[in-house]
Amino acid sequence: MASALRVLGIDPGLTRCGVGVVDVRRDRSATLVHVGAVRSGVELPIEQRLALIAAGIRSVLTEHEPDVVAVERVFAQNNRSTVMGTAQASGIALMLAAEHGLTAATHTPSEVKAAVTGYGNADKLQVQTMVARVLRLDSLPRPADAADALALALCHAWRRGGAGATAASGSLTPAQRAWAQAESAVRR
Repeated sequence: MASALRVLGIDPGLTRCGVGVVDVRRDRSATLVHVGAVRSGVELPIEQRLALIAAGIRSVLTEHEPDVVAVERVFAQNNRSTVMGTAQASGIALMLAAEHGLTAATHTPSEVKAAVTGYGNADKLQVQTMVARVLRLDSLPRPADAADALALALCHAWRRGGAGATAASGSLTPAQRAWAQAESAVRR
């Protein structure tokens, strides 16, 4: 689908790393290509867990050949072991994007929620529901990590304005235009 941007979204995690691939057209319509979760057992040593995560992401990169990779930005959490595992899995995802010659971007959870639901504090069910609606799925994507990966992919494509579209092309929604204007003002 040459007129679409193919985005691999990755919701990093050591136990479950969500992966989702979508094709997003200039008109913001999107098609599901792949969704799943790469899993690693908590009983395994960290190096084996990271190797499993890497193998799973590498497989998706090779099979689906995305144009760009979007990864959830790691943020501070109260549980240090959780944030460390998430950061390690995130690093693996970013490294693999570079190895495949792809641009990688990171987005915060609130950016993703705002892009997909219009509300930066949306809950998991609201995100899953909107992802299912946008992708015309018969059921909610599961597990939640996989739905989050799809939401990341959609967020990235829409923030870019679709498959190479720009704010001047008129294909951006009012919310996307406002976001682009706010980002532009911050850079000045």
